Amino acid sequence: MDSTLFAFALIALGMALTPGPNMIYLISRSLCQGKTAGMVSLGGTALGFIFYMLCAAFGITALLMTIPIAYDVLKIAGALYLIYLGWKAIRSPHSPFEIASQQSYSNSKLFLMGFLTNLLNPKIAMMYLALLPQFIKPHQGDVLVQTLSLGFVQIVISLLVNMLLIFTASSFTQFLNRHALWLKVQKWFMGTVFFGLATQIMLSSKR
Repeated sequence: MDSTLFAFALIALGMALTPGPNMIYLISRSLCQGKTAGMVSLGGTALGFIFYMLCAAFGITALLMTIPIAYDVLKIAGALYLIYLGWKAIRSPHSPFEIASQQSYSNSKLFLMGFLTNLLNPKIAMMYLALLPQFIKPHQGDVLVQTLSLGFVQIVISLLVNMLLIFTASSFTQFLNRHALWLKVQKWFMGTVFFGLATQIMLSSKR
């Protein structure tokens, strides 16, 4: 299980570092309203992660216990999604961080927006429904426990990365906008990682 956790943690870290709806929202709120607003928004994001984790844990457990072929189907779907992420990372033309609005929101609205942004984030939904199942080994322990463990790892990594971004939002966005070469290297590195993991998953699913 240790190697499985490490591999999953690598993917979770890569996805957390890849610009998406959550990252853009949290950074924009931090730049517009300050670090406290960013942390309140992150609280809503965390709730969204927990919601997906619990749905995946009980849903995946029931699915794998009733339909054996679902295990391979989910593995292949996860690999295809990694290929999509890799292609999207490489094809991204520029830094996505642009502040579209300077409007301030109350803490309750910040929390709700953080929750909804995460809940409606297709990257997170697909990760829990397609990527996470491929790291579950039905014959090596309780599926529910494995799912909750992997979900917990993903949540911790995502929260730590996003907390760092919230506290360094201004410096981070300035760095990305001023160092185009670094952004290009980062895109190709993440794309290569995703493609490599997808290839490994596709090969293992055929054994």
